Amino acid sequence: MSELVSTRIRNTAGKLSLPHLAETINEYTRRADEGKMGYLVFLDLVLAEELAVRDDRRFRQGLRLSKLPHHKTLNEYDFSFQPDLDPRKIKDLATLSFVDGKANAALLGPPGVGKTHMVAACRVSYSIYSTSLDDMVRNLKAAETAGRLTNKLGTYLWPSVFIVDEAGYQPLERTEANLVFQVISKRYEKGSIILTSNKTFSEWGQVFGDEVLATAILGRLLHHCEVISINGSSYRLKNRLKAIERDTNVA
Repeated sequence: MSELVSTRIRNTAGKLSLPHLAETINEYTRRADEGKMGYLVFLDLVLAEELAVRDDRRFRQGLRLSKLPHHKTLNEYDFSFQPDLDPRKIKDLATLSFVDGKANAALLGPPGVGKTHMVAACRVSYSIYSTSLDDMVRNLKAAETAGRLTNKLGTYLWPSVFIVDEAGYQPLERTEANLVFQVISKRYEKGSIILTSNKTFSEWGQVFGDEVLATAILGRLLHHCEVISINGSSYRLKNRLKAIERDTNVA
């Protein structure tokens, strides 16, 4: 391929927002020559790789915007440590197949059993935003004081999937619980929520400081919801305890 044609392709690829093609045109043509590719096979190669690059870029951007504390995979999770947990249900959850139906998911269990790990393993194929319940309440209270509550609510309403982590670790005042209700109510049947909590739903009246308000929140959250309970020892402490035991034996 002449340098003139290569330059023209790079310029056109740049205008079409195909930077990968602009950067790798010489590599593409080398592979085509070596493989003696026909025109259609070559075109299929270029389009497939451009799509893969774009999907990867979209995934990374979605991960950044999601505010997930870290990205995990289910391959990193030791299901043998939670023998009562059905791996198929978790893997189905990670596909986010329930999102199209605007349904929700809740993972319940004591601290350290891997709830946040499982949420962080969800495919970032939808717009996602993640926060802890305490951070959400603190931000909403500050926005309300500043007269910007409506704008701040929008932060939690725009994504297809809103992740609320660590619900129930701190009890809320009634005014704070009312802010949570506004978010849950406005997202009801309009966008999905994934929630993790160390409390059973029967304890939410204590968490939200009002049985009636807790019931209203749960009614909207659980109407279309997959609930997964994880009961077992702390997954987070497993390796740490093994390390301590190993160090003790060595000593």
